[in-house]
Order: sequence, then C-alpha cells, then structure tokens
Amino acid sequence: MLLDAIVLAGGRSSRLSGVPKAQLLWHGATLLQNTVDAALLGGARRVVVVGPDAPVPDAPGPDAPVPDARIRFTREDPPFGGPAAAIGAGMRAFDELEASAADAVLVLACDMPEIARVVTVLVESLPLAGFDGALLVDSSGMRQPLAAVYGRPALADAVEGLRASGTLDGASMRSLIASLDLRELTDAAGATSDVDTWPDAAAFGIDPPHDAPSPDEHPDEHPDEQRSRA
Repeated sequence: MLLDAIVLAGGRSSRLSGVPKAQLLWHGATLLQNTVDAALLGGARRVVVVGPDAPVPDAPGPDAPVPDARIRFTREDPPFGGPAAAIGAGMRAFDELEASAADAVLVLACDMPEIARVVTVLVESLPLAGFDGALLVDSSGMRQPLAAVYGRPALADAVEGLRASGTLDGASMRSLIASLDLRELTDAAGATSDVDTWPDAAAFGIDPPHDAPSPDEHPDEHPDEQRSRA
C-alpha cells in the first residue's frame, strides 16, 4: 500500500507570540524536522509540508544540506486559511507530482514532539478495511484529526466537497472530516500532546528563542490555531 504524508506547519503560532512552532528546537532538531522524519520512518514515500519554506543556507558549500527529493513545500492560498485549506493545498501538490497516487495519506501537525511514538499505530491500521481513515484519540477522549491516516480517495472527495461549496478557506477539521467514517485508535502513550503555549513548550523542555517577544496575557487565537478534534 502506497503512503504519502502531509505535515501542517503554517499556523500563526498566536499563543507563542508569533514564534513559528515548526522552528522550535527539541532534542537538537526542529519540530518540523522531527515530524517529517517521523512520517518518513513510518513509511511515507513523499512528504508535502504546508507552510513556509525551510531555511536556506546563506551560501552553498560542501557542508550545505542536500535537499531531500522526497520532501516538497507548498502553501495554502491565501496563507493562514486553516487546517482544511492546508490539507487541500497538500493534496493539490501531490496531484502535481508525476507519480502514481498513494492509497493513503498520513496527516500530521508539526507541533507534537513525540508523534513518532504513535505513527506506527496509524500505519499498522492500513489497509483501512472499510473505513475512510483512522485517527488517534487522546486520554481525554478528544479525536485528533491532525494525527491520522486517511484513504486518499475519501480525503480528496472531502476536500473537493468543501472547495466546490466555496467553504474550504477557513474550514475546520471537524467540517472536513464530517462525512468520513473513521476508525478511532487510542493514543495510550500521550504522544499527541502538542505545543500551543510557552507552558506547553516548557513541559517538553523547549525554551523560547532569546529574541522571542513577550507573550500576550490574552492573545486572540486565529482559526488555524484551533484544533477541531471532534
């Protein structure tokens, strides 16, 4: 079964004073690199990252990193259109690649440092055996649609349904997956715990950058930061 992956990395990080979650360092790697590595190690043949391009070295040289042909960056249009729009952009990027379509798509947010611990649980749910996908459910009973694997045809149809109605931009994950029959998998390890605030980051041992602005006491949260999990 062919598996591709979409990693969402383009939110406003409103509750992190605008500091990009994707570039926070955890165990010597950015949260973005950690998530991409988890997807590739889990068996994804290609990963589309929906968000700003990765930093480019100031000058080429023998020590400059070699771009990984398995990884492509794209962006929802307009930016900050929310997770459903981001997934739509990722699916469109796959359509533009000259390769056979995958059977399933792994969807991960970039802000779950320990997600690698449960990617295997998602991948082992394949084939989906009558379901449109499988998603993790945390210890509080919250569904995690950004820690999930979806049948590609079902996910494509859900995206196109919202796009055809003109509601894809700004749509929640709840609305995107409303028509899908999803198998629920228990996240017994708590690996879907995410980084939304500086206290969350501190719990993982992640320190704010020295030049990070002071967080607002009551920041407004943009819809793309709101994880519609139900």
